[in-house]
Amino acid sequence: MTSLAEIWPPFGLTLTTPRLTIRPVLDEDIPSAVAAARSGVHEPGKSPFSMPWTELPDDELAPNMAQWYWRCRANFTKDSWTLLLGVWHDDELLGVQDVGAKSFKTLKTVSTGSWLKQSAQGQGFGKEMRAAVVSFAFDHLGAEVAESEAAVWNQQSLGVSTSLGYELNGTFRDGWGEKVEEVQRVRLTPTTFTRPHWTLKVQGHEELKTYLKL
Repeated sequence: MTSLAEIWPPFGLTLTTPRLTIRPVLDEDIPSAVAAARSGVHEPGKSPFSMPWTELPDDELAPNMAQWYWRCRANFTKDSWTLLLGVWHDDELLGVQDVGAKSFKTLKTVSTGSWLKQSAQGQGFGKEMRAAVVSFAFDHLGAEVAESEAAVWNQQSLGVSTSLGYELNGTFRDGWGEKVEEVQRVRLTPTTFTRPHWTLKVQGHEELKTYLKL
């Protein structure tokens, strides 16, 4: 029987760290992702996201999340792609780490974003999952730059970035929902990357590289 990974190679990617298994969110994982988001991701009224999706009513949150996962798959091309990777610890889905790029073959630049349910925050999981996707991008895809951003008040996210060696890369004003936020860009290269003490295990990357024509 043909596997999902044979039909769509990104599904075959798995990143393994000492505590986490990181792999694409499948349809059967969506209910767990919705439950994790509903359990709480941030303090009420303090959304760290440019699109405040976590503040949607429960009856809108679930279809919004499902549509986002499906949209990212449907729009996945070698010139513009986003991998939405579920993050598991002891078979519990803690959140989602994304990594994406536009014109990657030319620019060799990826961007990342993530969320963790509140009960999993403050335990180093955010740093571990970011280190995993950045290591994967640099060492297995040949990326030369990794970029991210966060509201200037979001010291939790910016702390993860600086601990991994990201350098500040300018600020800009942006509309986040109905609010205007000052946003801090950060930038990382293989040279500035503060690598973790552990070795990332990667499966399915060769098939993904072939699919992306890298």
